[in-house]
Amino acid sequence: MKKGTRNTLLGFIAGAAAGALAGILVAPEKGSKTRKQISKKVKDVSKDLSETIHEKVEHLKDHVSEVVKDMSGKVDKTEEKVTEKAQKAAKATK
Repeated sequence: MKKGTRNTLLGFIAGAAAGALAGILVAPEKGSKTRKQISKKVKDVSKDLSETIHEKVEHLKDHVSEVVKDMSGKVDKTEEKVTEKAQKAAKATK
């Protein structure tokens, strides 16, 4: 994810959380009810954030696996070429 996109997303999440918290704190509710609401919101945001992070980690794992597979194929091809050249050089020196 690009840095600008990430910063925008984090800013949006932080702003939404701050707005929700301010709304709860300003609301004319009992303290115990307000604390429960804050706790619920924190849990909801934490869950959403955890799911988003999990999705990004899975995407990154898939991408890394693809890169490793691609690089492994290139290493195999290079190894074959080096072996062929070494065999040709060995035959030429005989």
